[in-house]
Amino acid sequence: MQTVIGLEIHAQLLTETKLFCGCSADYFGKKPNTNTCPVCLGMPGTLPVLNKRAVDYGLRAAMALNCDIPERSKFDRKNYFYPDLPKGYQISQFDEPLAVNGHLTLDGEEIGITRVHLEEDAGKLVHQSGGSSSVDLNRVGVPLIEIVTEPDLTSPGQARDFMEKLRQILRYVEVCSGDMEKGSLRCDANISLTDNDKMGTKTEVKNMNSFRAVESALEFEQERQRETLESGGQIDQVTLGWDADAEEAKLMRSKEEAHDYRYFPEPDLVPLVIDEAWKTRIEENLPELPREKQVRWKEEFDLPEYDIGVLTEDKTIADYFELTVEEYDNPKEVSNWMMSELFRVLKLPETDLKDVDPEDFAYLVELVGEEEINDNTAKDVLERSFKEGKSPKEIVEAEGLKRISDEGALTEKIDEVIEENPDAVEDFKSGNEKVLGFLIGQLMSKTQGQADPNKAREILREKL
Repeated sequence: MQTVIGLEIHAQLLTETKLFCGCSADYFGKKPNTNTCPVCLGMPGTLPVLNKRAVDYGLRAAMALNCDIPERSKFDRKNYFYPDLPKGYQISQFDEPLAVNGHLTLDGEEIGITRVHLEEDAGKLVHQSGGSSSVDLNRVGVPLIEIVTEPDLTSPGQARDFMEKLRQILRYVEVCSGDMEKGSLRCDANISLTDNDKMGTKTEVKNMNSFRAVESALEFEQERQRETLESGGQIDQVTLGWDADAEEAKLMRSKEEAHDYRYFPEPDLVPLVIDEAWKTRIEENLPELPREKQVRWKEEFDLPEYDIGVLTEDKTIADYFELTVEEYDNPKEVSNWMMSELFRVLKLPETDLKDVDPEDFAYLVELVGEEEINDNTAKDVLERSFKEGKSPKEIVEAEGLKRISDEGALTEKIDEVIEENPDAVEDFKSGNEKVLGFLIGQLMSKTQGQADPNKAREILREKL
């Protein structure tokens, strides 16, 4: 039996205000029901006004997903009654969506995207112990795009990979934060098993708030359907909710069809017309996408595939890398320091990539590359730079941390070491070469590790 999976992904857009009113779209963590107005609450006599920035963001996402943009789209009323939907309907798009016929390439295979459409988000029910629930309407009206794939995915693992790549693209074009734990990116999945080219009955799985949950939920439902069919049972078309704690999908309701929502054109909004000038403006402002960047980096920087994959995963990191290489033209050294030490420091509490400029990071990596400071000193300087709010250059120069290469300064310290260790000097003169390492160690201790070891060894030999 072949697994068939299609995804419906809701991505909240990073606009400042909601889709049809002036309320802030930044609702997360706010006091319940304070981020609302008569328009998003659906009060009688109010009218929606479309947020143009939300349309721009929807178009950016659609173009990044290789979609066709029809000249005309329209809004519809999707009618259903639920406590977190105060109007009793959701303004969405149905038969004339914003974008159609796209695809996302995954491991060389094109996964079709049926449509991308705009709609407003619903509120949120907060379930409490004892069986009661409260409703928070702060999220009502936050702009979403819904991305609907073709049933081209054939395994739970592939569905997870698709979600990860989609999130990366949405973050690259800066239209969605992709924070699944905050509900900014949500996924519903339709799954069925086919046998002998006969399409099976699909079920829908909801409430998956992480990539792991997407894969685990679909693995569970795939196995449930297989066991049911192999035992002669029948699959009912239902909607299931994923319970991450119990690690099982539980029945929510029978699955709705389009006619259940009684779609009709939204009478308070005119059709949306996207002319060529509008599309051209959006297309010209699209950033370089991950795959394009990876190909260019291979040619321009000659980095290993692993480095390229890690550093292009997040656009902010990729931009930081390129700005650093502009200052210090040694891509592999920069890559090594970013993937090891920079990432390590960023895991520490209260650190942010913005705390140290790429130019300052480049200065530090260049000092190591030119052997002006050693690795351990550089690691310490980098961490202190994030914690203390000082640039690496300020710390290095204020504390004189560069290696001592000046012959006069080294000779002075070497004379002190020789004077303080007469027994070791006699041992060396008697043919014990190993003592040289001991004396170098004494010099390093005296100079806090700043002496140039090669230069010091040369001068020490001459002295002895």
